[in-house]
Amino acid sequence: MASGEELVKYITERVVTFMETPKEERRRRTKEPWSEKWFGMIPLGIMLMKRPSDKKDRK
Repeated sequence: MASGEELVKYITERVVTFMETPKEERRRRTKEPWSEKWFGMIPLGIMLMKRPSDKKDRK
């Protein structure tokens, strides 16, 4: 269960860092979608899997 504990620790660190950062500094950063910020490339992968493939249309 170490991986579960590590995940909770990582998410907690990200939330604390976000909360401690002043609003002005957070606004200066480039905006990335919240889904990518918190979950990385997983939402993009799911979106690509749901998209109908071009191979089906060619046949």
